[in-house]
Amino acid sequence: METMQSNSLERSLQLAVPLSKVDAEVTARLNKISRTAKMQGFRPGKVPMKLIIQQYGGQVEQEVLGDLANDGFSNAVREQNLRVAGMPRFEPKADPAEGQFEFTATFEVYPEITLGDVSSATIQRPVTEVTDADVDRTIDILRRQRTEYTVEDRPAQNDDRVLLDFDGFLDGEPFPGGQAKGHRLVLGQGQFLPDFEAQVLGMKAGETRSFELTFPADYHSETMAGKTVRFDVALHLVQKPVLPEVDADFARMVGVQDGNLDTLRTELRQNLEREMRQRIKAQVKDRVMQVLLDAHQDVPLPKALVAMEINRLRESALQEFASRTQQKPDMNLPDNLFEEQARRRVALGLILNELVSKEQLKAQPEQIRAVIEDMSGAYEHPEEIVRWYYQQPQRLREVESLVLEDNVVEWVCARAKTEDLHTPFEQLAGQH
Repeated sequence: METMQSNSLERSLQLAVPLSKVDAEVTARLNKISRTAKMQGFRPGKVPMKLIIQQYGGQVEQEVLGDLANDGFSNAVREQNLRVAGMPRFEPKADPAEGQFEFTATFEVYPEITLGDVSSATIQRPVTEVTDADVDRTIDILRRQRTEYTVEDRPAQNDDRVLLDFDGFLDGEPFPGGQAKGHRLVLGQGQFLPDFEAQVLGMKAGETRSFELTFPADYHSETMAGKTVRFDVALHLVQKPVLPEVDADFARMVGVQDGNLDTLRTELRQNLEREMRQRIKAQVKDRVMQVLLDAHQDVPLPKALVAMEINRLRESALQEFASRTQQKPDMNLPDNLFEEQARRRVALGLILNELVSKEQLKAQPEQIRAVIEDMSGAYEHPEEIVRWYYQQPQRLREVESLVLEDNVVEWVCARAKTEDLHTPFEQLAGQH
């Protein structure tokens, strides 16, 4: 057994397996198959060995060679204490020694990482508080989500909902997507082009209007970008928005069973404060991760891990597309769309694993419990959510990963410079 190195992470092992061992294992597996094999003209278990070999011999030999190669590789890796990244590639030797099956196993190893210095980095930590105005703004959002509409006999204005037909013509011919019957449109919300909505403003039920409109040069449809078209619009209905009053009925409508408005404001404030903590935590975490990347720019990345991450990201993108469109995606997304993100994620994974290991940043049971209870607080019956997490080890492992990341953030912030950045909650909530 011999180890060779071709670049910083790639390794090669020269391995050999006696052919006598291969033959013995092949014979044992063929004998096992012969006991249950079915073939036309023979009873089960009575097929002649010659036919068994013809039918299964090649496949069994390949399986045996693969299994023995994997076993030999695993033993060599344990003996040399190698940390293998990804799967090995096996290549049989062209001129093996007599009586030997010789092959080369080519693979990558995890890089050795020296933890970088983060003491010179500055991490901004948003500081904010939830005010009465933030609670009022949330109540207003809840009211708008429950808007009802009443018919009005007057010209349409912003925030009204109108029912209309429209037909669009390019060079005198209808164009795809330019027609609709009985379409409901809330004016002033940017659902249609501003120039279109501006023409609908002031129309009354029963009125028709024709006008020209030029699509923006950066319009998402290249075939229509910059084109001037004519629209014929017929308005059938104008409806005024009516928001619910902030009273006991409204409180019950949004989940406060006793209808108490003070309880409503208290619960909304608690929800906003929870959201505030999560957003601050997420922003600080993002900044910490960038600090770690900046401090470890020379970490070599195993190609196998990057390729696996690219495939994961691609699969995730396709699944998201399918969930949004309710269609099975039929597209080939190239690697370069995901390579930069994949390299970043692999690098962070390697750095975090090394940091967690060397600094013993283990997730303690009480930390896991605290995170679960905080996440469960947003639900009506938090104790059921807590039980749900503790019923499955996989769910607990996911929370454990979050706690480990929290411990890494705390470790970095304790060594780097931190600055408080006073931020209005409205601004913080609008940041992603």
